[in-house]
Amino acid sequence: MQCVSLFSGCGGLDLGLERSGFKILLANDIDSFCQQSYLANWPNAKFYLGSVTDLTSELLKKYLKEDFDKVDLLAGGPPCPPYSKSRFYRKEKPRALDDPIGWETLEGYLFVLSLLQPKTFLLENVPGLAYKVHKSALDLIIKRASVLGYKCIGKVINTADYGIPQIRERFFLIGTKKGEFLFPEATHKNPNSEGLFDVIKRPWETAGAAIGDLDNEENSNDEGHFAGGKYNNLLKEIPPGDNYLYFTEKRGHPNPQFKWRSRYWSFLLKLSPNLPSWTIQARRSNNMGPFHWRNRILRIEEIKRLQTFPDNWILSGNIERQWRQIGNAVPPLMAEVIGNSIIDHINKHYV
Repeated sequence: MQCVSLFSGCGGLDLGLERSGFKILLANDIDSFCQQSYLANWPNAKFYLGSVTDLTSELLKKYLKEDFDKVDLLAGGPPCPPYSKSRFYRKEKPRALDDPIGWETLEGYLFVLSLLQPKTFLLENVPGLAYKVHKSALDLIIKRASVLGYKCIGKVINTADYGIPQIRERFFLIGTKKGEFLFPEATHKNPNSEGLFDVIKRPWETAGAAIGDLDNEENSNDEGHFAGGKYNNLLKEIPPGDNYLYFTEKRGHPNPQFKWRSRYWSFLLKLSPNLPSWTIQARRSNNMGPFHWRNRILRIEEIKRLQTFPDNWILSGNIERQWRQIGNAVPPLMAEVIGNSIIDHINKHYV
């Protein structure tokens, strides 16, 4: 199976798709640090550094040659900020299709789809793309895809339900020209849930199991991993798995420090070793978590584990740039699960 990847980043989605059986014919990103990371892990890969809007028919033929009309899957996640929760709070910034970058990248994806006409496509984004307030954007994608002959199905997936040690909700839209795509069944469950079919599922993977072996008393307070800023002392008092709301009157704290829901939910958010991690964000911060239960900023080695990247995955740039690449990535294990289902679908309906 052959795939073209857009908005490839450091390769999380592509690594999972490769593991499921896809060969990545061409990758693309506008970030040179992403390109450096990608090629450090796949030295022989074809990678176009530039805007997705640069990918004309001539340029794609130059890279793909005889494989131009033999693409099985187009995959990628256009930049997500226009559809994120933060845009509900940052009123000065445009949302959805009103955002020029959001519009341009989505148009670029759809244009490449029209050129390559693959058997299937995968479009990944934040859950906000499926919200009613962004209906115009999702309707545009589905309408343009249907004109090209694709039937689309979308689903918001919590990666923890598929064995990733992280509660990370993402929206996946799959389009196919033949048959009806079926999303894979969840394999894991919230240990506190009591659903009818939950008895056959394994409990969520925990952050403690994923990264517990990477920490010890000697390096738990490494310089450069100081967390909480001026609230460091408060962070130390917050129980694992909790956040700043611990210090509110509503929660019964005898000496409240914050008003209820006056901050972002991730403010002073601390991991519990007995639960999956909360979502790893694209920005490394000293007061926005999740933080390690030892009251420090997570290390790159730890967020790679929580995102299911291999320990030896090479990343380019300083620590902030490396963090951004991992935080923006699709967990490779989640991509592999979706990739397996796409390959099963193609084998069933096209072979």
